[in-house]
Amino acid sequence: MEEVKAVDWREFGEKGKQIYEKIRPLLEPKHKGKIVAIEPESGDYFIGNTVSEAGEKAREKYPDKVFYFARIGYRAVHVFRGPR
Repeated sequence: MEEVKAVDWREFGEKGKQIYEKIRPLLEPKHKGKIVAIEPESGDYFIGNTVSEAGEKAREKYPDKVFYFARIGYRAVHVFRGPR
C-alpha cells in the first residue's frame, strides 16, 4: 500500500495558482467560464464544464492526487449569494 504524504495546503495553493496564471492566457480565449483541474506536481491540467467533469478527467490520469481547481477567467470557482 502506498504511503499517503501530508499536503502543505498553502504551498499546494500557491503552486496551483502559479500554474494557472501561466496557462491562463492559453485557456481564456476558448474556455472562459469552464473549470480547470491542475495537478500541481506535474503541471498537467484538465478542462471540464463542471468541477466534477474536470476532476473526473484528472483522476483518470492521476487517481491518487489532489487537484487545484479554478474557473477560467474568474476569481472564484463558486459564488455564494445571500437572499435578496
